[in-house]
Amino acid sequence: MKALPTLNENAAGIDVGSESFHVSIAGEEPRVFGTMTRDLQQLREYLCERGVRTVAMEATGVYWLCAYEVLENAGLEVLVVNGRHVKNVPGRKSDMADCQWLATLHAHGLLRSGFVPDANIRRLQDYVRLRQDKIATSTSHVQHMQKALERMNIKFHSVISDLSGLSGLAVVRAILDGERDPQRLLELCDTQIRKKKAAAVCESLRGTWREEHLFALRQALEAWEFYQAQIRECDAAIEVLLHQLGPSDPNIPEPIGRRRLSKNAPQIQGLHSMLIKLCGGHDATLIPAIADHSLLLLISEVGTDLSRWPSAKHFTSWTGLAPGSHQSGKRRGHVSRQRNRAGRIFCTLAQGLSRTVDKALGGFYRRLKARRGGLVANKALARKIAALFWQVMVHGVTYVEEGLKKYQARVVETETRLLQKLARKHGFTLKTEVA
Repeated sequence: MKALPTLNENAAGIDVGSESFHVSIAGEEPRVFGTMTRDLQQLREYLCERGVRTVAMEATGVYWLCAYEVLENAGLEVLVVNGRHVKNVPGRKSDMADCQWLATLHAHGLLRSGFVPDANIRRLQDYVRLRQDKIATSTSHVQHMQKALERMNIKFHSVISDLSGLSGLAVVRAILDGERDPQRLLELCDTQIRKKKAAAVCESLRGTWREEHLFALRQALEAWEFYQAQIRECDAAIEVLLHQLGPSDPNIPEPIGRRRLSKNAPQIQGLHSMLIKLCGGHDATLIPAIADHSLLLLISEVGTDLSRWPSAKHFTSWTGLAPGSHQSGKRRGHVSRQRNRAGRIFCTLAQGLSRTVDKALGGFYRRLKARRGGLVANKALARKIAALFWQVMVHGVTYVEEGLKKYQARVVETETRLLQKLARKHGFTLKTEVA
């Protein structure tokens, strides 16, 4: 049997931990480094002195990020590999053996790096993910407000659509200021609420007004306002970074018929033009369900250079939206794919698009849902959106919405063609009758 060739004798492997880094070069005896800044500098000098030009490590929590940045700035090629692809040999599970195993596999060219965005996109990613965490935490405090109102048998949050909206917050603040008259509280609501839900609102604002629950309501409101202030600070930091990456271009107009901004959308002036310029002029917001906010989320996860994936199939497979197939000889099986953050964003976009009544993609979702169920349809629609996104970002394709009626007509044409083919196969003639 021919021996496996060694492609890089100075390839290194690093087992990443929270307190130490175990380093091996080409499977040699490992050396242990700490995780402090000085230790990382010593690690960099050690690898450079040994002539190492490429390093492999597993993505362990957030501990690999600092080492990755130090080695990347030193000009080393750093491969961040999937731990499932480098499972250790049974009976050799230890940090020492792990780094040697990584180095050995890397020296023979058996490792493939996962996707790591460039430094600027990683900076944007940190801001955007932090902002998403603040939104999630603020949402929990809205639930605390609802719980406090429920304990007082105040059903106001069940009558209106959003307690954290203008009307809801105005009423909550008035309650905390001592107002108890339902009619006066109703006057603080929006005109549409007063017009359509006046009786229900007045009845929902009669409760027990217990002091301990008012205390909980006040703390929940203050916590929500605190996180809203932090979200605005994140918006300001993101705006500064986007200006550094590429200032807004006044020659890029706002799209005609701009969709209403979502509640959690960042309040950044000229966000659309900055994102389009950052994407090289490719406007992915023409795809239904993708607005400026969702485009910002996607860019922070996948960057703007999607040519790193050779095709749309590679991209959708990486997101975890493509069907998982496993074949060995005549045996075929299914392997479940884990959706990453980008895949979950596309699924969220598909949920919103499934409720549209005039979009072709909405018709695709409902047609598939009738046959396979909502979960399968949502994932299939998310995959279709991801493929369209790749085509726009790589090839500059301009998406044109054909409308629901044209999509349905095309489906009928396809089904008719298949029926005619089936009829010819069995010696029948398909006769079309006009109703």
